[in-house]
Amino acid sequence: MMLIDCPHCGPRDENEFTYGGQAGIAYTPDVDDEAWAGYLFMRDNPKGWFHERWFHAHGCRTWFSVHRHTVTHEMRPHP
Repeated sequence: MMLIDCPHCGPRDENEFTYGGQAGIAYTPDVDDEAWAGYLFMRDNPKGWFHERWFHAHGCRTWFSVHRHTVTHEMRPHP
């Protein structure tokens, strides 16, 4: 189990959250099908620190960004 530190509610169990995917992906309107498929499905998969979005579904119901280490699952707030 991961303990996720919500910036509004404090540390909570991961079951209260919904993963939102990679953060910082810019929306690009008016693209062809291949570029749109790339926008929807192609994400980085690094071994190390990764910028992510999380939604506190069973709490304050807010979105927030964190940096999570994909090996150790250590989390730190995004500046």
